[in-house]
Amino acid sequence: MIIFLYGQDTYRLAQKLNEIIGEYKKIHKSGLNLRYFDGKSLDFQDFKDQFQQISMFQEKKLIILRDIFSNQDFKGKLLTEGKKFIDSKDVILISEKKEISSNDLLFKFLKKKAKDQEFKLLKGAGLKNWAKKELEKYKTEIRPEALERLIDFIGSDLWRFSNEIKKLVNYKNKKGKISKEDVELLVKPKIEPAIFKTIDFIASKEKKQALELLKKHLEKGDSPLYLLSMINFQFRNLLMIRDLIEKNTPFYLISKKTNLHPYVVKKSYLQAQRFKLSELKKIYQKIFKADLNIKTGKIEAETALELLIAQI
Repeated sequence: MIIFLYGQDTYRLAQKLNEIIGEYKKIHKSGLNLRYFDGKSLDFQDFKDQFQQISMFQEKKLIILRDIFSNQDFKGKLLTEGKKFIDSKDVILISEKKEISSNDLLFKFLKKKAKDQEFKLLKGAGLKNWAKKELEKYKTEIRPEALERLIDFIGSDLWRFSNEIKKLVNYKNKKGKISKEDVELLVKPKIEPAIFKTIDFIASKEKKQALELLKKHLEKGDSPLYLLSMINFQFRNLLMIRDLIEKNTPFYLISKKTNLHPYVVKKSYLQAQRFKLSELKKIYQKIFKADLNIKTGKIEAETALELLIAQI
């Protein structure tokens, strides 16, 4: 049997993986037939030899394969011999975090033959319901406006969301509902709102204001590389959205096609309209060059950021 877990929400994917492993260990207490493999560099014959070994104590095997979709040789051979693994009483669990093309032949095979589960990033009502259930575990409630603010600050990052919930729960200590003021006091917002403001300045050719905002971030202790990664993230969003605008894509479809949160699309849509597609491509290339220059030691990170904004 093959179980196939995949998707961008690595938090819930990891939870499901640990749940399956936990259930296996309850039944097969020796743990001798539980194997883990990193699929990126795994040789198919090595994997096959392990799979075909006779189980000790006649236990069912559970073999965990992580990130095999970047290993083209392994993928091809697994696809060729896939039926024998599907029909086996032993279990192969394939866990994949990277984005997979729906046209990938192994993906199609697993979707059709394996027990599969996709973990998409939670948004909207789904994200709110998840947060409420997490809080219920700690017998703590949150006010609606506080939950909205928490989502604005964190987004769909459930790893961070889980940690921030624990922090808020410990702070409240079951004394009333979590308020918006509690969230603003304890949770540091992601940099995106400020990045939107910075890019607004850049789009309006107000470089002086953009550089002043950058200086404030650096004085506050924000990492230059983190700031560059967020600028890169936002300009990548603008590039995707501008490309869809050029293709006359309706606004309501952009969030679905880009897999971006509706809040991000709403903010980015107006910014994207201020640029030509060709301009955004050139800016994206400059961001890539700045990142490369920093990582190869050609220029100090803070200087690279200042030059980048001055050149856009």
